[in-house]
Amino acid sequence: MFETTIAGSLPKPGWLAETDKLWPAWRAEGAELARVKRDATLLWLKEQEAAGIDIVTDGEQSRQHFVHGFLEYVEGIDFEHKVKMGIRNNRYDAMVPVVVGPLRLKGRVHQTEALIMRNHSKKKIKITMPGPMTIVDTIADRHYGDKVKLAMAFAGLLNQEARALEKDGVDTIQFDEPAFNVYMSDVTKWGIDALHVAIKGLRKVKTAVHICYGYGIKANLDWKETLGGEWRQYEQIFPALAKSKLDQISLECIHSKVPAELMRLLKGKDVLVGVIDVASDRIETAEEVFGVIKNALKYVPKKHLFPCTNCGMAPMKREIALAKLRALAAGAALARRKYGASGEKKASGKGNRRR
Repeated sequence: MFETTIAGSLPKPGWLAETDKLWPAWRAEGAELARVKRDATLLWLKEQEAAGIDIVTDGEQSRQHFVHGFLEYVEGIDFEHKVKMGIRNNRYDAMVPVVVGPLRLKGRVHQTEALIMRNHSKKKIKITMPGPMTIVDTIADRHYGDKVKLAMAFAGLLNQEARALEKDGVDTIQFDEPAFNVYMSDVTKWGIDALHVAIKGLRKVKTAVHICYGYGIKANLDWKETLGGEWRQYEQIFPALAKSKLDQISLECIHSKVPAELMRLLKGKDVLVGVIDVASDRIETAEEVFGVIKNALKYVPKKHLFPCTNCGMAPMKREIALAKLRALAAGAALARRKYGASGEKKASGKGNRRR
């Protein structure tokens, strides 16, 4: 009950990449880069375990960016001639690669990280990947000429990797879709359909979609200031997500202006409730985390509530991220003591394997 997890990313150590950056440069290359990526993945795996996190991730230590880390393994994309493009409805500009031909996977994408976690932890493990809508909002296209066709092509590649990750022993596969909070009408027109393509044929893993208001960077903070006294974007997409084939919905909650009652629209789904603010360096107390959980329980049954972070912590200082992980676990522990062990999930069944 109240199993804790994180949205995905964690800060990269200074010996792996530049620190405090969303798009950091690597400190090594070739075989040495592969070695330090592995070391960083293992480091954060053990830090999550030590902090008391129940469903651990690779911290996205092998990816320069949560989207481009997947794109680097795709044929048909030109990384040599990046172009400047406005993303998230021109919220900010980024230098992005270009689709120049038919898309195909070069090989496995996240097998190394998945096997590191599976071979070194008895915890449940989660791999995150960018969702199709967010990918097409973070890349230029000179081949397909149609956003939906491009998204479906990427969805097929994501499905190919997801099926392989299931065989690797991954317990949860999460697709990150911050674009769902920007292009709400497209979510119901084709965004959820694209996710259904990405999860097709999966039988054993839990499937999740993470929808937030972005990393704690200035462009996102400035955008949030324009959203008014209540952030009701979720209201337009949650009913459709409640009817979807996805198992879990991950959302932003603490210190946001999202009305908590919108979680009621996700009846029947596991809800990963953001109880840790990634846009602030202030460390939450266990009592604050517990308070968010307590309020969420008005709308989400305890068996479906998973305390989580609002978003990834990639741009954050390492020591702050560590302290926030501990606060997340401590707040969930308070909730378990308060509400008892009844409703805990059995050790068998979909997404509940222990190794």
